[in-house]
Amino acid sequence: MKKSTFITTIAFAFIMLLSFNANAQKFPELDKSPMDCASFPSDYKVSDKTVKIVYSRPQLKGRDLSELAPNGKQWRTGANEAAEITFYKDMNVAGTDIKAGTYTLSTIPGETEWTLIFSSDLNVWGSYFYNEANDVARINVPATTSDDSLEAFSIAFDKKGTMHLGWGNVRVAVPMQ
Repeated sequence: MKKSTFITTIAFAFIMLLSFNANAQKFPELDKSPMDCASFPSDYKVSDKTVKIVYSRPQLKGRDLSELAPNGKQWRTGANEAAEITFYKDMNVAGTDIKAGTYTLSTIPGETEWTLIFSSDLNVWGSYFYNEANDVARINVPATTSDDSLEAFSIAFDKKGTMHLGWGNVRVAVPMQ
């Protein structure tokens, strides 16, 4: 093989290697509503969880909560994919028994109470494909207001296992046992 052909072959291989490498390092931009999860017990040192919810965290960004999660209309309880809640044992949620398993969680916001909808539909985007026939439970819980405003939709569990949803000045507490 001639020296010039060998150098051309090596140069071509090197350019191809760089082009494949450059394509492999393209990552998507950060999501505008990042995914998060909350669990009970919340302590990361405890691996025996009772419940875990995975959801995305939309932000107000100067918008009114009533346009993002309107009262009286089903809302995906977050952003992007439907929120999924997993009960690792049979649970009583605000007085309603729900079997262990994974469900999507959507809500219907209201002035004084929210309706939580647990559905057997999984891996769905938002609430576009919601089918009421697949509801496992519908539970009404009181909604309150707070002086503190949360920019990003948030879910957290307290030490008793109550799930708290908050966004803007709205707060919803969901007792679980």
